[in-house]
Amino acid sequence: MQTSALPVLETPVALAGEQNAPGITVVLTVELVVAFVAAVVFGAAVVALAVIATLGVGAVVAGAGVTEGTVTGAVVAGVVDVASRDCRWQSIQSFEADRKEPVRMDTPRFRFIDLFAGLGGFHVALKQLGGECAFAAEWDPTLNALYKTNFAIDAWSDVNDLKTPEMIAQRIPDHEVLTAGFPCQPFSKAGEQLGFEHTLQGQLFFKVFEILKEKKPRRFILENVPNILRHNGGATLATILKRLADLGYSVAIHRFSPHEFGIPQIRERAYFVGSLDGLGKFEWPVEHQERTDITSVLRKGAVPERAVPIRTLRAIDMWDDFLRRSPASVKLPSFPIWAMEFRATYPYEDATPAALWDESRAHGLRSYLGSFGRVLKDLTIEDQFEWIPSHARRDGDYQFPEWKKTFIRQNREFYYANRAWIEPWLLKWEPWELPSSFQKFEWNAQGGERRIDNYVLQVRASGIRVKRTATAPSLIAMTQTQVPILGASLDGVRRYMTPSECAELQSLGDVVLPDNDLHAYKALGNAVNARVVRAIAEPLLRDLTRRKSDTRAA
Repeated sequence: MQTSALPVLETPVALAGEQNAPGITVVLTVELVVAFVAAVVFGAAVVALAVIATLGVGAVVAGAGVTEGTVTGAVVAGVVDVASRDCRWQSIQSFEADRKEPVRMDTPRFRFIDLFAGLGGFHVALKQLGGECAFAAEWDPTLNALYKTNFAIDAWSDVNDLKTPEMIAQRIPDHEVLTAGFPCQPFSKAGEQLGFEHTLQGQLFFKVFEILKEKKPRRFILENVPNILRHNGGATLATILKRLADLGYSVAIHRFSPHEFGIPQIRERAYFVGSLDGLGKFEWPVEHQERTDITSVLRKGAVPERAVPIRTLRAIDMWDDFLRRSPASVKLPSFPIWAMEFRATYPYEDATPAALWDESRAHGLRSYLGSFGRVLKDLTIEDQFEWIPSHARRDGDYQFPEWKKTFIRQNREFYYANRAWIEPWLLKWEPWELPSSFQKFEWNAQGGERRIDNYVLQVRASGIRVKRTATAPSLIAMTQTQVPILGASLDGVRRYMTPSECAELQSLGDVVLPDNDLHAYKALGNAVNARVVRAIAEPLLRDLTRRKSDTRAA
């Protein structure tokens, strides 16, 4: 079966993995839509081709592997032709956005709109490149008001209020570039991953699509969590690429983290760029190789609004003592340390507490020891429950996954091999009196000095995590307890990073932040990194010229 007799649309779609990306050209018939799905598995790029038949035709699926910079296409059932060609990794000269002066000109080079604007990371980046913001939208009332404070623009509130193409045409001025960090929660691994089924946030991508369809900007840049590339088995990405291809956009995707641009933060995000003029000349920026350190963003002597709680400080002291007691000859675990497994003997390999409770009630665990060696013999099920670790007592958990079995086994073996110094530590600190998250410890500084105040800490549900100062913990929509804590050696006292320091991690400079520090931390966790955006935007917008027409909002 040949497709040459059918009308065709050539749509280049370049998909990038963790390093750089080749491009691949797909020929679409009017009757068929070819959606490309990118997944990055353990650092290797894999491209899957999903062929979706739309007019009652059955779906056909084939795959194409990416190896050593070569993309090999396939002919699927004689219906879809995928051009097979060699592709070389793309690169450009090293770029350091924050060291360049903003482009200065009387007439802006281009106009852009800033959707789901937040603190304005896209605005900061594109203004440095000579752009003018024609429209912004942010639904959060505090951030909406701050947008005017920072950029002298009255931002629209809820884009869902732009209900019709006529409203979009009237309210949104013409522009050359659309930017959007559309809500990531529906696609994040940390959430329920409802995706487009999320009735509020998951549908907002389609509002971006409606604006692209009506206003037809020459370029766009979209940002989201990397999991959007894998979400729903790739179907979410396929939907996005199909919609964009239908509008005539060539699309490329790459994953970047700020630390690849000289910023001391590992926070990987997926970036989509699109062009109505093709992407043949576009090249992704290359990553920096220079070392980073969190001290570059610290403001010495800064005083956070909130002090580190006394109980948190006690837990830090406890684990600092653990490090100091450990003999230099003992390699500290690379796996999470679960202190509640020290002395414990409850079953986890062939049986579980939940299984024994169902079979024999409290009698099933009478011969075992719970967390920290607590005797379970004469306790009720309710009391036994309190002395079984939270990771081992879920109702209906009759078989533990292999990773959990491994962690339990490793912790018990580590305890028995090091009882001579761990036992005095347990007796001194009584960690069972602390919350479960303080009973866990992640040492991510192998080979470093065993002194906790030399590092950056973060309290997580998985425990107190200790990291080298090369990078800060990833900024997320943080609660107060998740804000990075600086060890005393970094600034004289243990303290939380301030919102202003976290703003430096997002390359936002001196933008005004929410007065409430908790609101500020949350906003910074949702922000897009301005330096990363600028590095991507500069080659994308290099040949862009401003439209002659200038339709302004009524």
